[in-house]
Amino acid sequence: MKSNLLSLLLLAYLLSGIAIHADEPAQPFGPEFPDLDSDATGEWWKPRPQQNAKKKAQNTAPRLLVPRNEVMAFALYTHDSGILKLTAQLYPLRPEEPRTVTLEFLHDGNWQVAMQQPVVYPGWSAHFRVENWDGSRNVRYRVRLEEQSSFEGLIRRDPVNKEEIRVAVLSCNSSRTPGPRETIIDNLRTQDPDLLFFAGDQSYHHTQHTFGWLEWGIQFRDVLKDRPAVTIPDDHDVGHPNIWGENGIRTMQKTGSDGGYFYPAEYVRMVERCQTWHLPDPVDPEPVEQGIGVYFTRLRVGGIDFAVLEDRKFKTGPEGTIPPLGPRPDHINDPSYDREAVDLPGLQLLGERQMQFLGDWTQDWTGASMKCVLSQTAFCGAVHLHGTPENRLLADLDCNGWPQTGRREALRLLRQARAVHLCGDQHLAVVVRHGIDDFGDGPYAFTTPAIVNTIYGRWWHPEDEQAGPNAVAGSPLPWTGDYLDGLGNHISMIAYANPEDRMDEMKRADGYGMVRFRPRSRTIVMECWPRFSNVADGDKAQFPGWPVTISMEDNDGRKPTGWLQELRFSNVENAVVQVVSEETGDILYTIRTDGNSCRLPVFGAGKWTVRVGRNRPDELTLNGLNQTDDQGFRTVTLP
Repeated sequence: MKSNLLSLLLLAYLLSGIAIHADEPAQPFGPEFPDLDSDATGEWWKPRPQQNAKKKAQNTAPRLLVPRNEVMAFALYTHDSGILKLTAQLYPLRPEEPRTVTLEFLHDGNWQVAMQQPVVYPGWSAHFRVENWDGSRNVRYRVRLEEQSSFEGLIRRDPVNKEEIRVAVLSCNSSRTPGPRETIIDNLRTQDPDLLFFAGDQSYHHTQHTFGWLEWGIQFRDVLKDRPAVTIPDDHDVGHPNIWGENGIRTMQKTGSDGGYFYPAEYVRMVERCQTWHLPDPVDPEPVEQGIGVYFTRLRVGGIDFAVLEDRKFKTGPEGTIPPLGPRPDHINDPSYDREAVDLPGLQLLGERQMQFLGDWTQDWTGASMKCVLSQTAFCGAVHLHGTPENRLLADLDCNGWPQTGRREALRLLRQARAVHLCGDQHLAVVVRHGIDDFGDGPYAFTTPAIVNTIYGRWWHPEDEQAGPNAVAGSPLPWTGDYLDGLGNHISMIAYANPEDRMDEMKRADGYGMVRFRPRSRTIVMECWPRFSNVADGDKAQFPGWPVTISMEDNDGRKPTGWLQELRFSNVENAVVQVVSEETGDILYTIRTDGNSCRLPVFGAGKWTVRVGRNRPDELTLNGLNQTDDQGFRTVTLP
């Protein structure tokens, strides 16, 4: 009798379509948010009653119910230091469907099983970590949901011997323009980047991340499948208009200006799991408040060492911490306000843990000849008009220009490694050279345009419509040169791409960036391509002002006051060299030299310590060095 009852109950579950998996609750984010990610939770496959424009109830078809042989949607991967990490993303599964994904590699014409992993709910992703990975080979892979559905791609070898390492930079993928991104995909296939970097706001669906994430993945999977990708979530990915994470605390405000995350920690964890699990392991994996994880890490591709940062997670919220100076806690309109009044002691930008990571990263050149920092947003407010051409705003605290002390500290670390910065978020493409203590003494940064710029337009438009001092010679743009942003930060505007007409799809200034690192010459070329450019057909028309070419050394813009005696290395090529002030203990820079000799600049009087090594400056120390006009050299032999 009991056995028959259990059978009937099981049949009733199947017929009613209620998930029978104990770890797949209908409301995984709690009863407070019953509709959060509802397109992919609960009885997601059933039509849902909704009100139409005339307030009449009607059933809407499930948005994620695809043919069941197509549920394996796409995959993301990276590999670094012998570890391959790969995420397989699925559409939501029905209760009766399998919950195990198999990863296979193609060897000698046959698919061989590497491992199996469960599908994680919520989010419908499966995650694979393969150790002892040989990064010198191209390997075909397949992720498979039993015999039901599969997805294939190529794990590319690390392109360590290429003359040029190409990085595509994209962000802000407006949900108001759904459908394929065919022109961008065709362009990327032609340009063939070695790394894809999606800087955030892959989705603007806020409370329906799985739907938005799948929408984005289907748009870009034809280029994602065959090359490593860095994807990092920004504010809209976790349902915020703006976010100041304040070490992961909870906020009760959707605006989040008092600091923290509005939606449950499990939702944030789901978003970060789907978007970042495939990145190399976090360098400091301890979770923040509410058990929310971290993902800041490093990735080396072709000898370019990328530091991946989390701009938002540790940053202090402005509300309640600084005086109100505008219509919102994060907006400032008073031109006479005291800049120091918003730069208070104790305010966090990147947080102590990420700053520690950056400090270590600048000194470790293992497997690297050049360095680059990837993050969500810009270390300045290189914007004047927000949302509409009529809305002039002096300062927006939703950028890394605030707090100013944290900005300067972060940029000093980038400068130590001569690292360029790549980001998105601002919906306005710009190249700037940062000033830290004065104009032009910091690193360069490229903020790329929105993929589709229908959400929130921005413009660079100085109120006096005058070029700044040291304007770019021969630029087609009228407003380049040295400026102070609304927070008092020094910036030199090199190029910008204002929307001409946001009502005209062809004039919204949306598109993407392509950055070319050339290790042999230590140069960096920053390109900015309009969304509807046709690179595949030979179109070479970038936004006016681009391309911008710099040398790696240009990311340290300080003017040398002198030079140390030339060092020649007897038993090592391309040594790592660090210069330290003996008076203050400050590190001036840590760089990999080019060849078997170097002459090192210094900035100011005093004595200097030089530390030398093969991958870190830890094998030989030279103390008490002075500036010198001596044209001779000193031979250095490493142990």
